Amino acid sequence: MKFYRPLKRIEAITFDLDDTLYDNYDVIRRTDSETLKSIQGFHPALADMAPDTIRLMRAELLAEDAEIYHDVTEWRRQAVHLAMTRAGLGESDAKQGTKAAMETFALWRSRIYVPEENHDALAALAERWPLVAITNGNADPHACGLAQYFQFTLRAGDHGRAKPYADMYKKASMKLDIPLENILHVGDDLTTDVAGSVRCGMQSCWINLRKGDLMYIKDARLLPHIEISQLASLTALL
Repeated sequence: MKFYRPLKRIEAITFDLDDTLYDNYDVIRRTDSETLKSIQGFHPALADMAPDTIRLMRAELLAEDAEIYHDVTEWRRQAVHLAMTRAGLGESDAKQGTKAAMETFALWRSRIYVPEENHDALAALAERWPLVAITNGNADPHACGLAQYFQFTLRAGDHGRAKPYADMYKKASMKLDIPLENILHVGDDLTTDVAGSVRCGMQSCWINLRKGDLMYIKDARLLPHIEISQLASLTALL
């Protein structure tokens, strides 16, 4: 554990999910693959849909509405629907196909492996402090076996703008009735997690799972209070 700023009293801890509590890379790759198969199998007009079609539809939607990225699930839903109508499906079929594709996406999106040592660390921390999940993504803590550690989950779109905006950080503070300065946020992203939490007055912990060096990373806009290389290190604060 490395210290960059003095820590104040900690009364609660908030956590990012993806790439903080588990490796999200393979999850997303498999989820995208299975969702594409679902789409291709829904209608003959979709059988040859290219793997990058949904990405291109997402880019088009973002160009039309710069705020859509705050809700990644709705963004994806609209992208799938747009891809289906562009392929020639009528509104009824496109709506039905989009629903089926999003159900497939949700199923595979939550098939996440959380290392046992992370379960142990979260369980220990939850005995000392209230824990909260704050995510820009669409993983479901209930479906992936993490919900029991958290008082509640805040998700971009449903609960405010995506990090690094302060909406969800401030909402966590209000729901917990704990000042921002006494909450430690833990995350892997130096912009959305570290800079976002520090700027709104929280304490910040960067979980550095890929052996990065703050002195050489372009995204290192603000120093965290502490840096760890594995979640279990946080139990040293108990």
